[in-house]
Amino acid sequence: MNDAKHRPIRSFVKREGRMTNAQTRALKELMPRYGITELHTLIDLDELFQRQAPRFIEIGFGMGRSLLQIAAANPDNDYLGIEVHRPGVGSTLLKIDELDLNNLKVINHDAVEVLKAMIPGNSLDGAYLFFPDPWHKKKHHKRRIVKPEFVQQIHAALKPEGIFHIATDWEDYALHIMDLMSAVDNFDNAAGAGNYSDRGDRPLTKYEQRGQRLGHGVWDMIFTKI
Repeated sequence: MNDAKHRPIRSFVKREGRMTNAQTRALKELMPRYGITELHTLIDLDELFQRQAPRFIEIGFGMGRSLLQIAAANPDNDYLGIEVHRPGVGSTLLKIDELDLNNLKVINHDAVEVLKAMIPGNSLDGAYLFFPDPWHKKKHHKRRIVKPEFVQQIHAALKPEGIFHIATDWEDYALHIMDLMSAVDNFDNAAGAGNYSDRGDRPLTKYEQRGQRLGHGVWDMIFTKI
């Protein structure tokens, strides 16, 4: 039997590059404090954060810049970041410790598996997906994370009226997402059918600022769980 035929299609490829000594140390020393190391187990969010508060996740937080900025600016909310690439997780752990953030935890794992096995249903006030890999070549479109099964995982995790905020700088991917989300009957477009949103509380990244100067577009979409 060819095992490759039965492997799930991932939305990511691990190209981590070199880990710095600080990132490696953070994964070893800070992950037990600011991260979740027990995988494939349902998370008790109240126990994790030691309180009840509005809860948000960011899927694929990269080096953590937006997530850290949002968490620091909103201490009354709790945030959970999910990222597969260890350098980004290590850097984010270092910054959480430096800023002494008690409202941000991270998971170094595949977001699809986390949503499936670890996030309680109807527990989140919002989910962020900022600049996912667009897999721009047509033959790779099957790797795009935004697909019907993933959308239903997000829907299951959100509370009623919870928001799903997506941003991309690839127009083709934006059109694909808009078409897909407009076709499901359990999300409403917060900006009205077929319309894009402003970026809301999503921080403006340096990459995005540079793109704006060059005339590049960014498309934000915010959908509300029905």
